[in-house]
Amino acid sequence: MSDVRAYRAGLVHCLDDPRSAGPDACVHHPDGLLLIENGHVAACGDWNALSPTLAADVPVEHLPGQILTPGFVDAHVHFPQLDMIASFSGQLLDWLESHTFPAERAFADRAHADDAARAFLDELLRNGTTTAMVFGSVHRTSVDALFEAALARDMRLIAGKALMDRGPDGLRDSVDQGRDETEALIADWSRHGRLGYAVTPRYALSSSPEQLTAAGEILARHDHVWMQTHLAENPREVALVAEAFPDARDYLDVYDRFGLVTDRSVFAHCVHMTDRALHRMAGCGAAIAHCPTSNLFLGSGLFDLARADAHGVSFGLGTDVGAGVSFSVLRTAAAACDVAQMKASPLNPLRAFYLATLGGARALGLADRIGSFQTGREADFVALDPAATPLLARRLRGVTDIAEILFALMVLGDDRVISRTWLAGAVAHRRN
Repeated sequence: MSDVRAYRAGLVHCLDDPRSAGPDACVHHPDGLLLIENGHVAACGDWNALSPTLAADVPVEHLPGQILTPGFVDAHVHFPQLDMIASFSGQLLDWLESHTFPAERAFADRAHADDAARAFLDELLRNGTTTAMVFGSVHRTSVDALFEAALARDMRLIAGKALMDRGPDGLRDSVDQGRDETEALIADWSRHGRLGYAVTPRYALSSSPEQLTAAGEILARHDHVWMQTHLAENPREVALVAEAFPDARDYLDVYDRFGLVTDRSVFAHCVHMTDRALHRMAGCGAAIAHCPTSNLFLGSGLFDLARADAHGVSFGLGTDVGAGVSFSVLRTAAAACDVAQMKASPLNPLRAFYLATLGGARALGLADRIGSFQTGREADFVALDPAATPLLARRLRGVTDIAEILFALMVLGDDRVISRTWLAGAVAHRRN
């Protein structure tokens, strides 16, 4: 039996990148109709044009004043860092030692991982995130717990166990253990429901050349899995990688030598990049997860969006919790606008919205499934409330320009503007 539902509200989604396709790349229906059938988008358009075509028995839910958008895509976030978000410290390497590694050791315990997985996914959904690429800890238990919780929600999630045979005490595997557990997790979870697996070397210094070789072999063996890692986040980190791999042309080349730079690779940060590396990424279709709140919080530097654009590199947005200071991709988009201003290359609000939705989907190679309201896409979407706070309601009183509305929601909004989140057409979060 077919499950058909219709929603009347404002609608906005992107069909392309506004940078290249212009403002028409974002489609706005102030009074729109979104038709969902069996968990997928069946139609999207103007209410007056589409409503006469609805069958008489299709239930229509009216959401006056609200705006439906595709669900947000978080291209880089750390599940085991949920409980140490907003922990003050120095820059990246000091912060890892003082806060991150102690928090991640707890994920050897399955009960702790189960509890954290539920809270983590609830937080994503509360912030309108319907797809995420996620780091687990080095422990297989952490990824088992996360995938089990995501499967129960029918959530589209890509995750992986961190590979760290050079990690600190309590966060270290071996080459054989890392390979065997990764292969087992792929067998158990990849393509189960809407789950995907990412081979996950933490960063170049956390894995031996032997482990990086094994990671590349796994990636080559399974053409349906992704690869995620960190790249050129912090100047001290970049210098240490250069010392450890003196024959590499740059940081990206370290990964390239092990077969880890492909069109299924997503590199977080990429703040301190060579032109050669950006050119190589564009040529092979690798993507960047831009994590502005994290880069600001840890003083890592300012991502050069215009330079990535000039090289033709694809990128999406990552909250990078717990160095990132918010689970909200909306707030992350606002921070991306701030960073772009600091680099004297302003980020248009419509393009910021694109990066939070279709741009993120493209970075993950999922634009044929999520990221827009095109017919056949999975019905992962959110309802935004422009009157969620008194200040927003006052600021947007009488405003009809969608770019101005979206920008205000990014700058002034937070989880309160997400009134509802749907996964595959079913409500997964409802604001109290």
